[in-house]
Amino acid sequence: MDVVITYVNGLDPVWQAEYAASTSSEKFLAKRYRDWGTLKYLLRGIERHMPFIQNVFLLVSGDSQVPSWVNRSNVKVVLHKDVIPSRFLPTYNSTTIEMFLHRIPGLGEEYIYFNDDMFPVLDCSPEDFFRDGKAVIGFYHHILAGSKFKKRVRNSDHQARKALGMAPGLFYVRPQHTCSPMLRSESESLYEFSKDVIFMVVSQFRTTENFNQYLYLDYLYYQGKTVRGKISNKHLSPAVHNHEVIASHILEPSTKFLCINDVSMSDESYARYSDAVLSAFQKHFPSPSRFEMK
Repeated sequence: MDVVITYVNGLDPVWQAEYAASTSSEKFLAKRYRDWGTLKYLLRGIERHMPFIQNVFLLVSGDSQVPSWVNRSNVKVVLHKDVIPSRFLPTYNSTTIEMFLHRIPGLGEEYIYFNDDMFPVLDCSPEDFFRDGKAVIGFYHHILAGSKFKKRVRNSDHQARKALGMAPGLFYVRPQHTCSPMLRSESESLYEFSKDVIFMVVSQFRTTENFNQYLYLDYLYYQGKTVRGKISNKHLSPAVHNHEVIASHILEPSTKFLCINDVSMSDESYARYSDAVLSAFQKHFPSPSRFEMK
């Protein structure tokens, strides 16, 4: 079982120059690209709480994105150009990147996709993610798609159904917001069927026409290749929780995973939240992992 982590460091000057050359927008969307400095704690969490993981792949836009402390002997660094066709690069759209995860060289059949804001904080077992060759994940059903995000979710549902010869339904499914267990062979099968459509809707920045990673999970779901069981996860956001509450969940977790989303906030608020989160993670994970340079 492998792990794929997509990561972006918006403070990287090489990345910033590339970004500035790609957009006319003067406002940098900090909440989407800001690096909280928590990647090392995600990796420490994998080592401590997911010892059954064989390979960790870090997918980044370029070599300058890789933190200097990363031990490349134990973290397999993959660049966007290694998996995404050149015509779609550079991209700043996570949904575009998600279309091509299964193309990572050497990736195993069973893999778990992490955004870099998801953290294992209690012991996990392989059965939390896969059972008898099926992915374990919860699903919700929706009718309306009022937000831009839900439009992408519905797009993904409809394309997964189409790939299986099914008509769009009244309801569409949305997988649980957590790390995503995926099967490489099934992702490859869907990709080959849908490649022309995927190539039509991928974009440098997000649009309502995009698919997202749920395309591949929905494809498993409609084939009966998922187990309906929620991954133990808690979602935290500075928009809802103060910094002390978030820190307390890191120090005394009640779920196996925490997802800590970024939001728009003042520099003062960001500093307060960042300090609290990093301090709590350092207490929870005080020892460096094999993924860090000694």
